[in-house]
Amino acid sequence: MSALIGTADASRPDPDALLGAIAEFVCDQPEPSAAALASAHWVVLDSLACALMALEQPDCVRHLGPVVAGTTVPDGCVVPGTGDVLDPIAAAFDIGCMIRWLDFNDTWLAAEWGHPSDNLGAILAVTDHLSRVAATAGRSKDVFGVGDVLRAATAAHEIQGVLALTNSFNGVGLDHVLLVRLASAAVATALLGGDRDAVVSAVSHAFADGGALRTYRHAPNTGPRKSWAAGDATSRAVRLARWAVQGELSVPSVLTADGWGFNDVLFGGQPVQASRPFGSYVMENVLFKVSYPAEFHAQTAVEAAVALHPLVRDRLDDITRVRIWTQQAGVRIIDKNGPLDNPADRDHCIQYMTAIGLLKGDLVASDYLDDAAGDPRIDALRDRMTVEEDLTYSDDYLDPEKRAIANAVQVEFADGTATDKVEVHYPLGHPRRREEAVPVLRRKLGDAVTARFGPDRAETVLALADDPAALAATPVPELIALFTPDGIPN
Repeated sequence: MSALIGTADASRPDPDALLGAIAEFVCDQPEPSAAALASAHWVVLDSLACALMALEQPDCVRHLGPVVAGTTVPDGCVVPGTGDVLDPIAAAFDIGCMIRWLDFNDTWLAAEWGHPSDNLGAILAVTDHLSRVAATAGRSKDVFGVGDVLRAATAAHEIQGVLALTNSFNGVGLDHVLLVRLASAAVATALLGGDRDAVVSAVSHAFADGGALRTYRHAPNTGPRKSWAAGDATSRAVRLARWAVQGELSVPSVLTADGWGFNDVLFGGQPVQASRPFGSYVMENVLFKVSYPAEFHAQTAVEAAVALHPLVRDRLDDITRVRIWTQQAGVRIIDKNGPLDNPADRDHCIQYMTAIGLLKGDLVASDYLDDAAGDPRIDALRDRMTVEEDLTYSDDYLDPEKRAIANAVQVEFADGTATDKVEVHYPLGHPRRREEAVPVLRRKLGDAVTARFGPDRAETVLALADDPAALAATPVPELIALFTPDGIPN
């Protein structure tokens, strides 16, 4: 901490190695693997489906729209599902907020947890806006296609996911949206035409912003902020990217500066570093939330509970205990007792989600609302639940060859009998179950579009979803138009 006292050397250092590595990756990104592009295809479509579904939630909608009603933004970004045309900074917030709201978009689990498709808030806002500017100017060659979005998403996934592999920001109380801000700042700068120095600048300022506290994801402070935090991060990233391409001076040793750098101030003196080279690894292995809008560590618990539903639905009064075995991360994040005061609290409670699965044989977004939560049977079941860590589940969770997210559920009855212990190691959206998941992702997309715009629009969207080459060649504004009410300018 010597830099805190006395005279410091004012010579500007070379950028920290991690800043340079990120900049080199996004400015000279290798072509993603075929597997990564196949995943990215569904990441983009699934994220748009999640965004449409979020518009059914009043708490989400109240966060959206222009600050000043009636604002006109020439060549602005069209926010999917709405009639809003916003500047890209505001649009990044709205899109990111909608994608993340229901806790139903993709997931990455490692030393740090997160949702890499959150970065699409920035990517879609920037590419849509720049495409509209180019079209107005008659520069059709500069209009972005969805293929550009797939490559940008792969890069953002990689930055966020690789940094999450061994750097536990949650371990020092910081929220994972720090990584969304970093990845989005890097990729948005490149999309805006920034060079290596500009990307270094944007990412350095993303680190200099520090990190939001995780407290809004944990009892007793869990609340809606966990659903808009990603939108906030993508919006800030676009602002930083814009400044960077305009020549904003970087903070070159933002990580390593003695006493004042991120490592010393916020990371306990440990270095933030990439544990593997950047490529396509994360997009290839990302987890989709296919079946249930629920915090990912509980997905297999809900799947197990749904399997047990036929055996317990007529014996609810006879249940004496429900045993849940989970991973260490599940215990840390979603093991909750006591009152659950809002939907954000409920979708991060493994007991609540398991109870719904046992009671209904399903779990949908409306099950977190106050009306559904008022069912007294839910808390009656929660009161009879125990949650314990299975060390094997925790080991398999961290094993890079497995990356399992296992849970098990068993129900015991007053007569001394019990159900089998139903154990699920890999949720439906896991790479090991990808082929099984794609038809369900397709149905999720079709249902979301039908609910918002009707079956004819859904048929058009699904035809495009079934043709990866056609989707990749589609201009970004045309894709956005398919997810937007009629009459929005293209």
